[in-house]
Amino acid sequence: MMRRISATLIFVFMLGIPFAFGASIHGRYRTPRRSLHRTRTHVARWNPVLRGSHDSMLRQNEEIDRLKLTRINNDQELEELELRGELVNIHESKSLRLASNLEFNRRFCRPWTRAFLEDLSEAFYQQFHQPIQVTSAVRTVDQQARLQLWNRNAAPIYGDTASSHLAGLTVDIGKGPMSRKQRAWFDRYVLKLQQLGLVEAAEERRQACYHIMVSSRYDEYRTNLADSEAPR
Repeated sequence: MMRRISATLIFVFMLGIPFAFGASIHGRYRTPRRSLHRTRTHVARWNPVLRGSHDSMLRQNEEIDRLKLTRINNDQELEELELRGELVNIHESKSLRLASNLEFNRRFCRPWTRAFLEDLSEAFYQQFHQPIQVTSAVRTVDQQARLQLWNRNAAPIYGDTASSHLAGLTVDIGKGPMSRKQRAWFDRYVLKLQQLGLVEAAEERRQACYHIMVSSRYDEYRTNLADSEAPR
């Protein structure tokens, strides 16, 4: 009888060892709990005031066709337009700078586009005592074709949505140096002119610039504005 009881006790003791050992392991090595506070990745929404669109590209080309302007194919045609004064030189000033990598024979635009640049840069300088910078102006078809090789967002060469740079109406203005306050001011200034049908503007996302095409109607607007502000 005693042998049977002893055997039973030994058997129960042996069964208890694995459970006790397992409990000891789990006690020392607990599975880490997941944090109750998950990290949230904030993705900034792209919502520019001056948003480009397919319709805007169409309007830019309609303006070129309305004025019967030439889309410049090569450097020879570009030089002829410059010599005839149909394209004018963009002058640097305290309020207007040209990007150092902008070639000298590309520092040209239509006369009314230069007038817009002068007015915009002067207003910006009066507000912030800093200049704006032109990063691109007139382009040729040859140049745009080379641009398309590495920039998949470059506008087409031909068609209803071709780049308006090819006719010299358009400039790109760098936004990289601008503060948030300066960009907000810039947006308001240009948006007002866009609502009047005087410019077509877009803030580029992948290139740090504003793309702005200026209508020839800007000359009339500028004259009327000067007359209204003249002393009586």
